[in-house]
Amino acid sequence: MPSNFQEVLRRELEAGLRELEARNRLRALSEIRGVNLCSNDYLELSRHPALKDAVLRAVRKTQRVGGTGSRLLSGHATVWEKLEEEFAQFAGTEAALYFGSGYTANLSLLTALLKKEDLVFSDALNHASLIDGIRLSGARKIIYAHLDLNGLEAGLRNHALERCRKLIVTESVFSMEGDVAPVTEIFALAERYGAGVIVDEAHATGVHGPTGRGIAVKDGIVQHLAAAVHTCGKALASAGAFVCGSAILKEHLINHARPFIFSTAMPPYMAEQIGAALRISQTMDGEREKLLGLAKRLAAGLRSHGWDTGRSTTQIVPVMLGEDEQAVSAAKFLQSKGYAVRAVRPPTVPQGSARLRFSVTCGIADDEIVDLENCMNLWRKEACPTVAVARA
Repeated sequence: MPSNFQEVLRRELEAGLRELEARNRLRALSEIRGVNLCSNDYLELSRHPALKDAVLRAVRKTQRVGGTGSRLLSGHATVWEKLEEEFAQFAGTEAALYFGSGYTANLSLLTALLKKEDLVFSDALNHASLIDGIRLSGARKIIYAHLDLNGLEAGLRNHALERCRKLIVTESVFSMEGDVAPVTEIFALAERYGAGVIVDEAHATGVHGPTGRGIAVKDGIVQHLAAAVHTCGKALASAGAFVCGSAILKEHLINHARPFIFSTAMPPYMAEQIGAALRISQTMDGEREKLLGLAKRLAAGLRSHGWDTGRSTTQIVPVMLGEDEQAVSAAKFLQSKGYAVRAVRPPTVPQGSARLRFSVTCGIADDEIVDLENCMNLWRKEACPTVAVARA
């Protein structure tokens, strides 16, 4: 018979879930069926025969397929050192340190680097991992409106006389908006006011910049950053992430980043997989060009029919619908037409900005782009004629 605590807990949890359901915010797990428009496998590298072969070879030759312990205990291997050296060269930095996920990388970097007296300037639409890392660090924070350089400068100016470390934190390609931070201008402000800059390149890695090396490399400022974060679980079709920066930063993280210190290492074959993915991806300029061309075509087509795609200029194309119910309805309609699409609702995005997020990959066909636009128009006509048409 369940204890009183268990029964009370069950009722509270169930009530909370039913409340989410009533607000169209209940999440559930489901398999992908149809044309996949919610994948971050932008180059479709996860299907690449050469990468699959590399993984199989790595598994066969490894002495162990488990992490066995943290890297400070039994989990370290020479293959990780070699990969970190290779990735640092790719990222244009002195050193790199691998973490088991992008979330963990950002959490580790920010909590290990920041002190309570520090002041962080964070874009309002930064990823949850950046937000959580800043919160857990205990540092003071100022949130500036999305991509608002005037607001950022005003904050920096207002605190210019404070004798504390100041740090600007931003994504390069924003995960839910598909727009790009003006990192050159952000760095110029940082220089003017004596601040550092951290750039999360999660959705730029493998896609943007020369051979997919990211926006900061493309704009020539990577050597001046406090750190850049590159993920492996998106365009690189693997798992984990690298914090890239100076050698002293790497040593500091090894000694102070609690998620790194107290997490079991990834198995050694994963290092082989990431290395292979990194090398293959740098040969895929044709796929990058095709990907961004498809995304540009989709965004332009949707806009021509009056859909609001925000300021997207990348492979992430949102369709802003506003209300949760509309986003859920549109997603279900597109799923019925053979498109794997998800409704993105608060708290993932701000209140009143529920949307569809089309995540374009290089394998999507031209006729599927056209059909998707037609399906969106059909949904508006049949299921939700009250949806407003965006003005050009």
